Amino acid sequence: MIIGSAAMSIGVAVVGFFIFAFIVVFLKSCLKVVQQGCVGVVKRFGEFRTIYQPGLHILMPLADRMDKVDVREFPRTGDQQAVITKDNVSLWVSATIFCQVTDVKLALFEVNDFGLAIDQMARTALRAVFGELTLDQSLSERETINSKMQDHMAEATLKWGVRLNRIEILDITPPTNVLQAMSEQKEAEQHKRAAILKSEGEQQSAINSAQGRKQAAVLEAEGQKQASILGAEAQKQVLELRADGEKRAAQLRGEGEAAALEAIDEALIKPNTLAIMQLRALQAVATSPNAKVVVPYEAAGLVGAAQVLVGAMKDAGSSADTDVAGNGRAPQPTV
Repeated sequence: MIIGSAAMSIGVAVVGFFIFAFIVVFLKSCLKVVQQGCVGVVKRFGEFRTIYQPGLHILMPLADRMDKVDVREFPRTGDQQAVITKDNVSLWVSATIFCQVTDVKLALFEVNDFGLAIDQMARTALRAVFGELTLDQSLSERETINSKMQDHMAEATLKWGVRLNRIEILDITPPTNVLQAMSEQKEAEQHKRAAILKSEGEQQSAINSAQGRKQAAVLEAEGQKQASILGAEAQKQVLELRADGEKRAAQLRGEGEAAALEAIDEALIKPNTLAIMQLRALQAVATSPNAKVVVPYEAAGLVGAAQVLVGAMKDAGSSADTDVAGNGRAPQPTV
């Protein structure tokens, strides 16, 4: 009895365990939770049934099956792959594709694996786009590459219910020999630029020096010109003042001579005075150091003038004696 009851208890426990496991599996197959940012695609006996939004949902046991699809934007980074440019240069390129599922039904039923399909499409687009560009364009026009790749892939991915938001080129690695050649080219360009800047600096320095010398010469010439002008003006003023002085002196001399002539004309010259003047002039001629003496034509008149003078002196002497006797005062000579 004891053994039978123990066996019965074990059987009840096993049956209870199976019942509990069945209930757990049933509930797990019937109750499904869809997380935020995802949707649930329900298939009943393998046929598309409906799409569930985030939350708790009950499915038909053993008939319904749910596949969860992430509808958030996600990046897909591809491995580096070799591409050949238009000028036959081999490059290693890697890119990141940012895409988002917009139609869950198309993403699941139009393509086997939309993620793998996008990756392979990106590889093909990379080869096509880089094959149309040269090495320099590939290294400098990344925005153009991104735009061309997106245009190349957009139409195909729309049929899969996937939208390409953007494509970013991560890395472009040229071969080692190309990198070395680019480094040498860059160094040569730097040397060239330095030489150009140095020559331009020397040229500008020479121009500045020449302009400085030119300005100095112009200023010196203007100074000499101004000094010459001032000297000429001063000399002109001196000459004008001298001419004015000489003119004034001449005028004064002329006025003096005119006054003297006028005085002579107005005065009565006595014969005695004229005779004395003629004798003095003859004496000056006789005492001159000249080797030859020219006797004027009027010399005979001088003899007469001397006789007149002697007679006048005699008359004057007698008159003087008379005045002295009468007045006691010497007579004043008259010229």
